[in-house]
Amino acid sequence: MPALPRLDRVVGPLSAPSPPPSPARGEGVSLAIARSAIIAVLLAGFSATATADHVKDLQTQAITEGKAHFGYWGAGPEKYSGWTKHSNRLIPVYTFGIALDSVRGERSVYRDADRLAKLYGRMPADTINPQAEYFDQTDICQLQRAAAAAGKKYIVLIVFDGMDWQTTRAAAVHRSGKVGYSEGRGTGLYFLDYRAAPTDFGYIVTSPHNDGTEIDADAQTVRNAGGKTPGGYNAVRGGPNPWTPGSDPAYVIGQSRELPHAVTDSAASATSLCAGIKTYNDAVNVDAEGRQVPTVAHELQARGFAIGVVTSVPISHATPACAYAHNVSRDDFQDIARDLVGLPSVAHRRQPLAGVDVLLGAGWGADVEADAKQGVNFAPGNKYIAAADVERIDAAQGGRYVVARRQSGANGRQSLAKAAAAAARDRKRLFGMFGAKTDHLPFATADGKYDPTIGARRLAEVYTQADLDENPTLADMARAALAVLESNMVGFWLMIEAGEVDWANHDDNIDNSIGAVKSGDEAFRAVVEWVEARNAWDQTVVILTADHGHDLNLIHPADLLPVAGVTGTADR
Repeated sequence: MPALPRLDRVVGPLSAPSPPPSPARGEGVSLAIARSAIIAVLLAGFSATATADHVKDLQTQAITEGKAHFGYWGAGPEKYSGWTKHSNRLIPVYTFGIALDSVRGERSVYRDADRLAKLYGRMPADTINPQAEYFDQTDICQLQRAAAAAGKKYIVLIVFDGMDWQTTRAAAVHRSGKVGYSEGRGTGLYFLDYRAAPTDFGYIVTSPHNDGTEIDADAQTVRNAGGKTPGGYNAVRGGPNPWTPGSDPAYVIGQSRELPHAVTDSAASATSLCAGIKTYNDAVNVDAEGRQVPTVAHELQARGFAIGVVTSVPISHATPACAYAHNVSRDDFQDIARDLVGLPSVAHRRQPLAGVDVLLGAGWGADVEADAKQGVNFAPGNKYIAAADVERIDAAQGGRYVVARRQSGANGRQSLAKAAAAAARDRKRLFGMFGAKTDHLPFATADGKYDPTIGARRLAEVYTQADLDENPTLADMARAALAVLESNMVGFWLMIEAGEVDWANHDDNIDNSIGAVKSGDEAFRAVVEWVEARNAWDQTVVILTADHGHDLNLIHPADLLPVAGVTGTADR
């Protein structure tokens, strides 16, 4: 059979026998940014034989036919794309330079009724578990504080937004060319295999305080503290570890009628990672009643540490926001950006926050005339940061930041590196904003190219050569951040977010998902190469995790091997 022709241009909508799933609420889902090809004819004669872009072909076929041999997204194998939102699966944690013994197993908060009630503000239903090996997402914040207390000079938090154990395994199978594991930490990615520093592995509960809290962005108040659906985690229904399914597939996606525990969004979960509290979905470093809480970054900045925030998605999206900002709503992007760069905001009207030393991300070209969710002070133009605010912080205008932005005809990697060198030389801060018209950096797919195929929305992104040339990668951004932060003699705290994993998984797109995990893996490599070059592991802690999962179910992972049937072990 001939190989499936490549869809180098997306020319029209794909007709489907049933409507696509409804878009998930603003969790980084790519909107209608390119029309998709009518591909039924292209699929004629397609076989299971591997092609030059095997995973892309599998994804295309899965969306078109509505099912796939390798697995499915959602509660049932009869439908390939059955769920495009988050799950409450247990999430893996990989640490380097610090162990997890202080928080897991016998010391897990989920074994202690008093501590558990204090964590959630109540005793969450059916959540106490005397056998829990897992711990809580808030413990990641406590580990960072413990690292600082132990005298660590460099603390790096790497967040693969939306990456659960199944997503990690899919990428590891493809990169390694074998199905190397069916449980535990695993092997096949750089961060899975890295052993040049003391390393540990565990898994966490991500459930929020609640879902359904209503807010007023202008007043920065909460209207119904406690929301509508409480959080919690039941290991029988959800599974005792990430690789063992629970008894209730509906529970994993928050659809159980018997025990409807809330499933987290990226804001509540990133607040847990950075501020160490449970809060409501949409909250940015405020508690369930809307009161501001400090983050690790704030605490370390007060001690003289430099602070860096790097992301592959918009600079004021939920995860980078929770590194430093305060807001009752994750959707108040421009005010969140003001907190990040040290300008007065709706949350800090009279005394602005000090601002971070490095802020790098996407959002370039995302211009809108109105955005009701951002309140009365929204400024038409870029939805993620107001143009007037960029001008105020620009060192060329007397501000504190060397500003690097995507420019026509300019190499993104080189322009960012040049700006970082200037910031380090002149003891300035660094601000960088890049991206495609899709709000994020271009997606690399499983084979390392930039040619995504269709996902749950039957739409495929298309990048121009300029999109690729004029943007840095996430690893480039990590290197630029380190080049500026390392000049601080006290030390630094750095968050790096591989945000496109979440966007890919919201679209039930295994090709984009694998590519996004690999891109994040390269950013991790950039960090450890920096540490190794300075022989600094005794001064460094790196924590790599995710904020939440999705609902990918791998049935035959060997199908994802780059050349099916040539390498790898039998399906497990």
